[in-house]
Amino acid sequence: MRLDGFGLFVNDMAKMIQFYRDVLGFEIKEENTSNVYLVKDKTLFLLYGRKDFEIALYVDTFDEVDRMFNNAVNKGAIPVLAPEIEPWGQRTCYIADPEGNLIEIGSWNKPYEEKDV
Repeated sequence: MRLDGFGLFVNDMAKMIQFYRDVLGFEIKEENTSNVYLVKDKTLFLLYGRKDFEIALYVDTFDEVDRMFNNAVNKGAIPVLAPEIEPWGQRTCYIADPEGNLIEIGSWNKPYEEKDV
């Protein structure tokens, strides 16, 4: 698995977008009402409202998503969403750590270096 992205809890979304975009030069990849995806050096950087935090992990194949999900659950992770293919074509699942923080494991069924191509 590779770290695909990380996120921060934010209280003032507009202020944080302005800082990371205008001050540090992050590119906005996607923006909606509850979170913003920024990119810097090919790493996803996510801004979430205080209640929506997650860590994103990437694996190269759909089969690995299933294996990693099952392995993590068997070792004590809390299952949140079993692996499924999303309407946009990504296979993803969610587990939670002991304190309820969300961890996404996902794949576009291609190597990490090609996922954004």
